[in-house]
Amino acid sequence: LVASFVRDGRVTLENYAIVARLYGRDVLYTLGVAGAGVALTFGCGIHLAGYLRLRAWPWLEFLLKVPLFVPFVVTGHAMRVFLQPSGTLALALSAVGLVPSGARLGIGEGWLGLVLALTWKHLALVVLLLVGAFRGVDDSYLEAAQGFGAGILRQIWAVLVPMSATSLALAMVLTLTSMLASFSIPLLMSRGSGPQMLMIDLYYRFGQHGDFGVASALGVVSYVMASGAVYAYLRSVAR
Repeated sequence: LVASFVRDGRVTLENYAIVARLYGRDVLYTLGVAGAGVALTFGCGIHLAGYLRLRAWPWLEFLLKVPLFVPFVVTGHAMRVFLQPSGTLALALSAVGLVPSGARLGIGEGWLGLVLALTWKHLALVVLLLVGAFRGVDDSYLEAAQGFGAGILRQIWAVLVPMSATSLALAMVLTLTSMLASFSIPLLMSRGSGPQMLMIDLYYRFGQHGDFGVASALGVVSYVMASGAVYAYLRSVAR
C-alpha cells in the first residue's frame, strides 16, 4: 500500500494514473471474467448441489471432487488444449457432425474459454460447500414443499437456496476473490494480446519492467475489488 503511493522517491498518485491509463481496460476485463465465472459456477453449482441433496448420486459427487486435486497450472494447460481452435473439443464436434470438418473454434482464445476454465476449476468447491449447507436444511421443510406439489427445481429455489443464503454468500465471496486472483490459468490461456487479467499485468510489471510502484498499485486495486465483495457479504450477515 505504501509503495503504491511512492515513485522516484516522492509521494505521488502517478502509479495509479499509470494504472488508469494503461490497465483500466484490464480492470474491467478482470471484473467481467470473474463476474461471469461466478455466475456460471453458481448457476451450475446450485442445481448440482440441490440434486445431490434431494437425490443420492455418489458417482456424480465423486466426479465433482476431481477438479479439487488438479493444480491450476495443469487445468490451464488442459483447457488450452481442449478449447483451442483445432483442439479436442473442435475435433469431437466435427466427428459427430455438429461443426464442419476442420472448423476452427475460437472459444479458448477469448474471455469465454477463460470463464469456462475457471468455472470447471471452482465448481467442485462450490458444490461441496453448498451440499453441506443444503444438507443442514431440515427434511420437514422439503416434505412440506413436496406436499404442496413442488418439484425438484422449486424445492431448490424456494426452500434450499433461501435457507442457505449465508453459506451461499460466503461461497460466492470465496469464488469471486479466487477468480480475481487467478494467474496460472489466464497466463496459460492468454493470447499475448488484448485485455488481460490483472494478476498477469502485475507479474509482468514487476518481473519484466521492475516497476514495483505500479505493480503495488495494481495489487491495491485488486485488493479493493475483492474487499468490495467481502464488505457486501459482511453487511448481509450483519442484517
